[in-house]
Amino acid sequence: MPRFEDIQPGDALPSRDHTPGIVQLFMYNAAIWNAHRIHFDHAYATGEEGYPDIVLDGPLQGDWIGQVVTDWIGEDATLVSFGYANRQAAFLGETMTASGVVEAKDDSSREVRVKLFLQNDRGETTIPGHAVVRFS
Repeated sequence: MPRFEDIQPGDALPSRDHTPGIVQLFMYNAAIWNAHRIHFDHAYATGEEGYPDIVLDGPLQGDWIGQVVTDWIGEDATLVSFGYANRQAAFLGETMTASGVVEAKDDSSREVRVKLFLQNDRGETTIPGHAVVRFS
C-alpha cells in the first residue's frame, strides 16, 4: 500500500487483467438480478441483438476498475468518491485490463484523485472512471 508522502501525480496503479468465462458472467448477473440475455445467451446476443458475442455487463467492468483503486489503497485510505461510464461494449473472450494513474494530490486534505480505466486487448479504453481517496 502506498504511503501518502510517496505518492506523486503520474504514478501508475497496479493493473489487473480479467478474462471472464461464461460461468462467471452468469453467476455475476444472477447475483445482481440482471436477466438481460445478452450477458449469457449467445444465440440471442448474436442473432437477435446483433452483437459479435456475449456482452460483458457494465457493472462487472465497473467493479474491476473499483478493485484497482481499493486494492491499491488497502486499509490506509478511504474511498471518498468513485464513478465510471460505459463507453464501448466488451465481449466474452476478450482480456480486459483494469488500471489507473494518479492525477492529483492535495497535501492539505490528504486526498488523491485517480484516473481509472478499463482497456480491451486492442488497447482501447472501454470504460473511463475516476476516484478520490483520502489518506489518514
